[in-house]
Amino acid sequence: MDSIRQNDLFPDLRNPASLQLINDRCQIRTQDGFRIVLVSGMPWAQYALGDRMSEAHAMVSLIDQGWADQNDVARAFGYSVRTARRYQRRFEEGGLAALAQPEGYPRGRVRLPPSRRRLIQQLKAQGHSHYEIARRLGVSVRAVRKTLRRLGWKPPALAQPELPLAVPSPRPPAVGALNAKASASLPGPSSPGEDPNLSAFSSDQALPTTSDIDPTDRSGDRFLARLGLLDDAAPLFGSHKAVLRAGVLLAVPALVASGIFDCAQEIYRSLGPAFFGLRTTLLTLLLMALWRIRRPEGLKEHCPEDLGRVLGVDRAPEVKTLRRKLKRLATFRRAAELGKALAQERVAQRGQAMGFLYVDGHVRVYHGKHRLPKAHVARMRLSMPATSDYWVNDTAGDPLFVVTAEANAGLVKMLPGILEEMRRLLGSRRATVVFDRGGFSPALFQKILEAGFDLLTYRKGRLRRIPARCFREHRTRVEGRTFTYRLADQEVRLLKGKLRLRQVTRQKDDGHQTPILTSRRDLSAAQVAYRMFNRWRQENFFRYLRGEYALDALAEYAVVPDDPTREVPNPVWSRLEAQRHQAYAQLDRLQAEYGLEAFINVERQRRTMRGFRTAHSKLAREIGEAWQRILQLEARRAKVPRRVPVQSLTAQPVVKLAPEIKHLTNLIKMVAYQAESQLLDTIAPYYARAADEGRRLLQAAFLSVADLEVTKGELRITLRPQSSPHRSRAIAALCEQLNALNTVFPGSRLHLRYGIQTAS
Repeated sequence: MDSIRQNDLFPDLRNPASLQLINDRCQIRTQDGFRIVLVSGMPWAQYALGDRMSEAHAMVSLIDQGWADQNDVARAFGYSVRTARRYQRRFEEGGLAALAQPEGYPRGRVRLPPSRRRLIQQLKAQGHSHYEIARRLGVSVRAVRKTLRRLGWKPPALAQPELPLAVPSPRPPAVGALNAKASASLPGPSSPGEDPNLSAFSSDQALPTTSDIDPTDRSGDRFLARLGLLDDAAPLFGSHKAVLRAGVLLAVPALVASGIFDCAQEIYRSLGPAFFGLRTTLLTLLLMALWRIRRPEGLKEHCPEDLGRVLGVDRAPEVKTLRRKLKRLATFRRAAELGKALAQERVAQRGQAMGFLYVDGHVRVYHGKHRLPKAHVARMRLSMPATSDYWVNDTAGDPLFVVTAEANAGLVKMLPGILEEMRRLLGSRRATVVFDRGGFSPALFQKILEAGFDLLTYRKGRLRRIPARCFREHRTRVEGRTFTYRLADQEVRLLKGKLRLRQVTRQKDDGHQTPILTSRRDLSAAQVAYRMFNRWRQENFFRYLRGEYALDALAEYAVVPDDPTREVPNPVWSRLEAQRHQAYAQLDRLQAEYGLEAFINVERQRRTMRGFRTAHSKLAREIGEAWQRILQLEARRAKVPRRVPVQSLTAQPVVKLAPEIKHLTNLIKMVAYQAESQLLDTIAPYYARAADEGRRLLQAAFLSVADLEVTKGELRITLRPQSSPHRSRAIAALCEQLNALNTVFPGSRLHLRYGIQTAS
């Protein structure tokens, strides 16, 4: 009896079988052969149970928009996390149509007969790559990789070269004496200049030295670092076969040419006594970006010894070490100074690309627990807590420098400061500043012209349509391509006639008109349109960095105090303004109803206005009350300040995300992207599809296996063949161009020599 009463008091509250929870905000309901996805109670997606494409699109939308993570979505929909990632990759590469791939084995792809499994294993044992085996058998690389995995094949242990052994001797307390004894213990060459690995025993006082002999054992240098006698470990390379990811050394000449090592040395000087000093830390971060290791935590997935062979150390720094180095750099608070120095180097090298400078903001969404100012996220069409960065890119779309806005300030407020930085970089040279509608302000236009810049932007606001007869067809040819536009060219006046600008309006096939404002009268109308629409290169830059370099990733979770006196919109004033708008809307509705009654009034019934007003006295009284409410709201609003200090709205401390480490990592990613762009320009004449696949080719080359060989004064990097002969030829041409630069590896005296094996 007691159990029955307990069941009555506590009924079974389990979710029905038709309801599947994704997380605390998202759920799935299934009924009558249909399924609906709800987000915060609102319908997000709806599809039939058999519609696999719509189901995959719903999964991708939930993950990309940040409503749920991959694990929750995969569990709720009954798929693996790998399937969810595959759907994301397909959607990014081919859109919605790519999600409609049929089930089962792909049509037209050759299946691997069981009789060839032993042949695959034999070819692999002979040292052939996956790509070469797939080419010989006519199958995909994935099929070869899966077959080898099923057969339990493991790569053989790499044979390490025999290195001369030093006579053990007690550790002296002095660096110079230790280096002298280590040099004397080496058999063969008796002077540093005769040793093949010149990075080990440098006679140049500006280069770091080492007391170690074996590149795989740097215990001597680590001991000196603990004693406080070493600021940075010298790169010490050994000759190795098949070094993983050693192809990234192709980017070293471009990284050195960027000036980041020289600028950092001049600004930061040193990180203090350490085995991983300033140069090694910066090189690690740069190569991580090119390897697409997006965060320091990503180092957990890679062998430190393998990465160390590429860096010239026995082991690459691990997560905690790299985090400590970043915090150490942040304590100097010189990231902005480093950014300015890098921008000066960039202008000195690519001054011809600074004629048009593109300025745009990028919003980094924040999902943490701290309360941050909100900003409109265009790609999500939402207002969310975020931090805004403003990037300046050159004509080719490559980044020049970046600044972080205070409290998500708009482009109108940030642009004057950005112009001052541009003037400092360009000197007296006149450049054209290109920006979008977010910076539309005639008063700002006047300041831009007074600062010695030209402007190019969209015109904002409602404008009278230009007649179709005013448009003419204009053509321009840029970079071997012809662009055609229908344009109308005219002069306009702003600021009550004080500011005269040129307006070029583009008309599309559907009749839509896009007005463009500029102060450049020396350019043709087609050139004005091309330069304005070329702003999409910067948008593509943001998209590429978000996907490949994790531009939006948090570099740290720390916060710092923000200005508590910073003024923000007063929520009380905003609430009264909203009520005033509602009152005006109600007044408009009542007046419209009153006018309609007057329009349909029958004159035989109410011959005079007095009679009409008597018949509709209630409606007239409501109109008067609406007017009174509007006057009261306006009087109350006048007593409330429009903006108030942010501290008056909350009892919690006013904070913001710590900007220093994020600014520093942004500079690292910027330099890595610049190096990638420089290599892309180098291979463009040798690779027909460089515009579409050039960056993918470079990314594959960075991840390629390579042989390292140390000779007298040289570090030879020999890459393995790429996936196809024409891609290998492009990399071979790149190697020839890089060899002509005669670049020295940072921190050593080893000249880099590149090559690529020919396919057997």
